[in-house]
Amino acid sequence: MELRELIKRQTGNVGLFCDSFPPVMDGVSVCMQNYAFWLQKMVGDVDVVTPNVPGTNYGNNDYRVLDFFSVPVPTRHPYVTGIADLDPFFVAKILKIKFRIVHAHCPFSTGIVAQRIAKLQNIPLVATFHSKYRDDFYRVMPKKVADQIIKAIVLFYEHADLVWVPQESVIDVIREYGYKGKVEVMDNGSDLVADYPEQYFIEARHRLGISPDEFVMLFVGQHIWEKNPRLVIDALAEIPDVPFRMYFVGNGYAADGMQQLVSERGLDRKVHFVGSITERDRIKDYYAAADLFLFPSLYDNAPLVVREAAALHTPAVMARGATASTILRDGENGFLVENDTASMAGLLRSLASDPERVHRVGVQASKTIVRSWEDCVGEALDRYNSLLRSRGLAPLKKLVRFCG
Repeated sequence: MELRELIKRQTGNVGLFCDSFPPVMDGVSVCMQNYAFWLQKMVGDVDVVTPNVPGTNYGNNDYRVLDFFSVPVPTRHPYVTGIADLDPFFVAKILKIKFRIVHAHCPFSTGIVAQRIAKLQNIPLVATFHSKYRDDFYRVMPKKVADQIIKAIVLFYEHADLVWVPQESVIDVIREYGYKGKVEVMDNGSDLVADYPEQYFIEARHRLGISPDEFVMLFVGQHIWEKNPRLVIDALAEIPDVPFRMYFVGNGYAADGMQQLVSERGLDRKVHFVGSITERDRIKDYYAAADLFLFPSLYDNAPLVVREAAALHTPAVMARGATASTILRDGENGFLVENDTASMAGLLRSLASDPERVHRVGVQASKTIVRSWEDCVGEALDRYNSLLRSRGLAPLKKLVRFCG
């Protein structure tokens, strides 16, 4: 028997399901990508299931991507969704696969596929609750319709064997939605964890054309009003005498409105819109070059970008009381601010005048709120195996070639 066939018989397949996957770039897609990468190294035979982004070549990975016909999500470019049942080629492929365990990272089209496979093959379903879905729905549809969708989402999680959230504070969110079952915290990681020498930060600034003494602030994420970029722009307009450079990285429905607001506030020379960045080495330069990461979102649950910035010694400014901000200790590994312009402007003025303090807090952030994806996915694998054993199923075995 060939080694490859032996390995397949020992391991079986892990299925990862999500509507977001590169080239769509957000926290959930980065999470999916790293789960796929590390599980492929650890146990092999990983299958990613996702709607197709037209023009994308999914064959450049060690793991397999099973994509199905998709349609754009209205007003949310570049997001896509779809109905897997309408793609007969996809259905024919996936029905031939024997999965050992399936993990849904969203409760929508791909999550439903994962749920059906789990039932059909009598295997465990793990489901992660990543986002504040209700906020998205309330923005684009009547409240009564949105509430019915939330009920369907809660029902989806009620049918999972394990429900995970990315940090403790998110338990309150899923409870508010009406979910009453067991919930576990499973940390997200960062692929940017490393022991960076001081020279790396100097070179990153040089690559971006930033002088050593410039105070640089950064936002990375979807350009949507729910992430509170108006607070950032309004606060920056209140400190015209402070020398700084601000970068917005990302894209979204509010991008044009944000740029218009920047122009209205007279900030065009200080604030720069970079657009979406998919190359990890390039985004690393922005994290490394920045002094502060501005992320006062009231919308996010557990944003990966805050941890990514921290990995490059860049501390975050977050809104006090926000779900996402509970990982920070004010003045120790990040900064908390009230959700108003005067408070944000006052804090930014203070921090811009004390870059050494900002740097100390950034180094502490890198030590306290960042885990590697290898470590996090290794823990997830242990939990998969505990679940499999509880169901009387064989656990996933680590490949001999994996020496992580």
